[in-house]
Amino acid sequence: MLRIAKAVLAKLPAPLHAFVLNHREPLKFAVVGGAAFLVDNAIFYGLKLTILQPKPVTAKIIAVLVATIASYVLNREWSFRTRGGRERRHEAALFFLVSGIGLVLSSAPLWISRYAFHLQTPDVTLVTQEIADFMSAQIVGTLIAMVFRFWALRKWVFPDEKAPSGGLRLAPAPESTDEAA
Repeated sequence: MLRIAKAVLAKLPAPLHAFVLNHREPLKFAVVGGAAFLVDNAIFYGLKLTILQPKPVTAKIIAVLVATIASYVLNREWSFRTRGGRERRHEAALFFLVSGIGLVLSSAPLWISRYAFHLQTPDVTLVTQEIADFMSAQIVGTLIAMVFRFWALRKWVFPDEKAPSGGLRLAPAPESTDEAA
């Protein structure tokens, strides 16, 4: 896999090559997010259209939980592998706490669409319901949760070991001109 990535990277034009290298972490996060999005969609629609048809929010929560487990493994081992330094149990607990907040953020638009706006049958057609479900759960909810997760994962779960804690950057100490010191 690494060999394929290096081969593709080598064929990119110089400006794009530099862009990819400078933004590799968010790009890797986006690839992991895309994979998690596919897992989420497959499970969400698999459950929603079969055994959990009357409970779309439950289907969404189960789908997000499975996608989150896959996301943790991929982010830990690929996207943020050069960050961290925390004990795995602590890191995993923080990841799942952040993901729990992301779960609420990704499910809220679906809940609002279905139960606040009543975009469900028999109030609307089945096609309208399905479009509303897709837009609210899979587009709006996913985008909101993605932005939150990227920020929170970098800040708390996989912090940059080289950066001082507290988010403050220390300026280098000025060279001493005092001969007595």
